[in-house]
Formats: sequence, C-alpha cells, structure tokens
Amino acid sequence: MAQLQHNMWVTDSRHSVLSIITGGGKWVEIGISADPLYQHLMLSAEKKFWRCVENGEPPSLFNVEPPRPRIEAVRTVDMSASNSWAEFAGVFRATRSAFLEHENAKAELKTLLPEDAKEAFGHGVRARRSKSGAVSFDSLEVEAGRASFQ
Repeated sequence: MAQLQHNMWVTDSRHSVLSIITGGGKWVEIGISADPLYQHLMLSAEKKFWRCVENGEPPSLFNVEPPRPRIEAVRTVDMSASNSWAEFAGVFRATRSAFLEHENAKAELKTLLPEDAKEAFGHGVRARRSKSGAVSFDSLEVEAGRASFQ
C-alpha cells in the first residue's frame, strides 16, 4: 500500500492498480484510490527518515521502539522442569496423530472436489472454493440418523 500511495503521489495519479498472480496461478487485479492523508503522513515520515540518513542519526519515528535484532539460536535447553512445558507437550503428543489424520482427510477431500465446484457438502462437511481457488472446510450440524460413515 505504501509503495502504491507513494507512486500515486509522485505521478500525481488518483488511482492505481495492483496486479497479482496468486499461488494457484490466478490473476487478480485490485484497484486502489489515492489517499491524500495517508500520502501526507507517509511523505512526512519519508522526509524525517531521509534527514536521519543525511545526519547519521538513528530514526525514531512516532516514538516507536525499533524491532529487536534476532538473537542467533545457539544452545540446547532441557525443559523437563517446566510444568507448562509438560502440560503443552502432553497435549501436543496426544493430539498429533489426530492432527495428521485431519490434514490427510482435508487433502483427500480436496482431490474429490470437482474442479468446477464452488461449494460441496455431505456427511457433515462443507467445502467452499474461494475466488483464488483455495478450498476451506466447515463442519455442519448433522440430523440424527442422516449421517452414514463407512
């Protein structure tokens, strides 16, 4: 957004288009209108930043702390004494196989979904295909006696 707004300000344009090719290979076009307030604030921030570059002082925009540098992971830690670690490790181990089975079922359901289907349902599950082609699943309430699992 910042780059589009900056480019619209520089070229004195009132509209811009963001063209995206999604992971599924679908082309998406998003129209963006110029936002004069956003552009004004961004230009002020850019000027302040450039003054810092020229003077060599570290930027401190809007009194916000800069992100902390990533610390290199170098040690191995035994978490056996942590009760919280024990609790969540137990949940992780107990639910791991169910998670893997769940992910496998989603993958298999996706292969069964016809390519031209926007939505499909049955046996308490509904699949929906977004405009970008992504498929999501929901659980549905099933009337007693209607669901048949084989």
